[in-house]
Amino acid sequence: MSLLLRVLHGEDSERAPIWLMRQAGRHLAEYRALKEKYDFWTLVRTPELATEVTLQPVRRYGMDAAILFSDIMTPIPAMGVPVEFSPGPVIAEPIRSLEAVRKLRVPEVGELAPYVGQTIALLRRELGDVPLIGFAGAPLTLASYMVEGSGSKEFSSFRAFLHSESEAAHALLEALTETTVRYLRMQVEAGAQVVQLFDSWAGLHNAETYATFGAPYVRKVFDALQLVGVPRMYLALNAAHLKHEVVRIPCEALSVDWREPISSWRPLTAARPLQGNLDPAVLLAAPETVARQARRVLREGLGAPHIFNLGHGIFPQTSPANVERLVAEVRSFNRHAPTE
Repeated sequence: MSLLLRVLHGEDSERAPIWLMRQAGRHLAEYRALKEKYDFWTLVRTPELATEVTLQPVRRYGMDAAILFSDIMTPIPAMGVPVEFSPGPVIAEPIRSLEAVRKLRVPEVGELAPYVGQTIALLRRELGDVPLIGFAGAPLTLASYMVEGSGSKEFSSFRAFLHSESEAAHALLEALTETTVRYLRMQVEAGAQVVQLFDSWAGLHNAETYATFGAPYVRKVFDALQLVGVPRMYLALNAAHLKHEVVRIPCEALSVDWREPISSWRPLTAARPLQGNLDPAVLLAAPETVARQARRVLREGLGAPHIFNLGHGIFPQTSPANVERLVAEVRSFNRHAPTE
């Protein structure tokens, strides 16, 4: 069993496994070369291209896991909602009424981005012993884009919708939950060995709103996947104020963003594996700073299983040399005999 999978099954390993969110893509010259030839949807929807992009950071850095190259919005077009990227997701006709929600489809598994399953099958043949992480967006985060129509700092239209159109909001979240369950099951059946749910906009909400519109639907997704037999990971971004609710999510590992130390989550999570949580901006600093901050995070992760990762996705301007330094630092750190 790979190091990542052993840790996800509870092993307090001598070395922390490492992979990075958004490791496949923007900061790599080999990805940018492909992006000059193909638009984003073409890269995602062409299995051979998506396979190549997924493999690029594994080849370059020797990561302990690959994460499927795709986007959290990938299953949404099958619901009857076209999505474009400019550069982030854009929905021309946002969903803002119960009538609009009722027009949505919950696609059958075979309709849910079949190219993703084909990509996963190709990747499993190429990756050997390196585990493959599949992923999806959490229902609350997907709904954020579908109602707002695009990315936003505040998502004010969406937040108002939750309170003024609560029946429609719950109906939308139910449809997204079932779609997400089907989408992740398809990924597992195709060969994904781990799944991660990204709740990128959970932190916009107060505890009451998250407990009403966020956490229950994440629990439904993970409860439905419990018998599928693969580890489940969850990232709620900017959610330190929600931690007492987040730690109740039924999953094998919690991702922690960079805003609070891992040690602040440990008393609430016992021996559950935690993942994270280097600030992605550190990778824009000097190599010595990268090494020092990596060791700080590694020390924070001691005492229970730890997967080294960033606190969110890697920045496009990150130097690959700094990623190489980071990977080397993590690999050289003996968690059973740590040194300063």
